[in-house]
Amino acid sequence: MIDSHAHLADAAFDGERDEIVRRARAAGVAAIVCIGESLASATRARAIAEAHRDVVWWTAGVHPHDAGSWDAERDLPAIREHVGAGAVAVGECGLDYHYDHSPRDRQRAAFSEQIGLAAMLGRPVVVHTREAEDDTRAIVTDAGRAGVRGVMHCFTGSRELARAALDAGWFVSFAGIITFKRWTDDDLLRLVPDDRLLVETDAPYLAPVPHRGTRNEPAHLPLTIARLAAARGATPERIAELTAANARDLFVLSR
Repeated sequence: MIDSHAHLADAAFDGERDEIVRRARAAGVAAIVCIGESLASATRARAIAEAHRDVVWWTAGVHPHDAGSWDAERDLPAIREHVGAGAVAVGECGLDYHYDHSPRDRQRAAFSEQIGLAAMLGRPVVVHTREAEDDTRAIVTDAGRAGVRGVMHCFTGSRELARAALDAGWFVSFAGIITFKRWTDDDLLRLVPDDRLLVETDAPYLAPVPHRGTRNEPAHLPLTIARLAAARGATPERIAELTAANARDLFVLSR
């Protein structure tokens, strides 16, 4: 199994990361993509990846919550430096019109400029989107036309947005939300083709049932895989195998 999106740099894991990685490996998680959703977290993610070179990779980007302070002249070179050092993707970036922690025009600018950098560097993008479907669809469609690959992480959007991402050549990833009682859209879980499907924990957030309400960690990934397998009429082993292959393909997980 590969956890395609986990925030191991989060302070929730301070003092326990070695044990978190050990438990993940014991659970069958072969690789973890540690997300740098800010430049500070990307620096921490890089250090974690260097300390666990056999299992952890990292990304670098600026989340839409922080787009209000986005400065392309400062931030793009910093992300580029991380990619040059081995970061496997640009992001987490995107649009969040639910919380609106940053002005929407600044979110769109930061998102588009990070996609432009990804295109220049030949790296995929990790995308967060919430209640911003029209703008996300437009930007992702343009990115696909420019040859940029990416993933819609922790996807809870509409089938129309999922189809737009798939048409752009992108991947769609599901997290522990699909194990919650309120989840009812198994048709969405079946919509994504085998070769575009990813799975993640988004740890320390969104712990799957029966751990909901506690700190999530990569060792819980099998629970989300089992739920996805049930919805798709497949075995957990098959879902683990194909999502791991897709993660290796998208992020080029090799050293």
